[in-house]
Amino acid sequence: MAYEDALSDYERFEFTDGPYTRPVYRRGSGPAVIVIHEMPGLHPKVVRFADRLAAAGMTVFCPSLFGKPGRPADHPLGALTMIGGICIRREFNVWATDQSSPIVEWLRALARKAHAECGGRGVGAVGMCFTGNFALAMMTEPAVVAPVVSQPSLPLGASRAAGLGVSPAEVACARRRFAQEDLSMIGLRFHGDPFVPQARFDTYKREFGDRFEAIELDPKDAAPGPLKHPHSVLTLNLAPDGPTKAAEQRVIRFFRERTGAI
Repeated sequence: MAYEDALSDYERFEFTDGPYTRPVYRRGSGPAVIVIHEMPGLHPKVVRFADRLAAAGMTVFCPSLFGKPGRPADHPLGALTMIGGICIRREFNVWATDQSSPIVEWLRALARKAHAECGGRGVGAVGMCFTGNFALAMMTEPAVVAPVVSQPSLPLGASRAAGLGVSPAEVACARRRFAQEDLSMIGLRFHGDPFVPQARFDTYKREFGDRFEAIELDPKDAAPGPLKHPHSVLTLNLAPDGPTKAAEQRVIRFFRERTGAI
């Protein structure tokens, strides 16, 4: 089976902005949500989450930023074998506590395109793991109205545990928009996740107050996954029922409400 068979229900197109060109997979109708995949790539369980957004009345745009689209997450060329190469790529800032990655500008342009084509009140965006903080950084694009940061893992390193991986200007823009436009954001993590320190969520809470809806889950409620500790709230560790499923449904409702799908 070809990897991209997992995306057979999606329309594929190439999107270019600035120095970057990436494939994007689109499905559904209604207001747009950009689903930014986690490490190791746009794997089938990310696609299944996007399917559920499309079924809920939204158009999903799934860019492929690294990895092979559709390749399973448990493939031998998975996250641990990829991360060294990703760390030195210019479009990603892996270690910086106070700046976002250059690829975020490309994602903002994709959000503008998606909003122009799909309408609604604006665009939702969810980042996961390695891309978790991207959804917050995208708030400098006026079309983005519903950011979700799921298990945001950047910046890496114990000394950067409290960092958000976005610039002070991006934080200030998000705070201003949250207040002026009555917007908010959702963050998700499992308690004890070594890739998403408590200090990082404490920073989100301090910076955004009640505009930051923190969903922090007990690891015992996670479905088994490839890592020793549960990590991927909306994909690999999503259980068919219970608290993780409730968290996923909350995210879907959030996107529907904010984008105007309902």
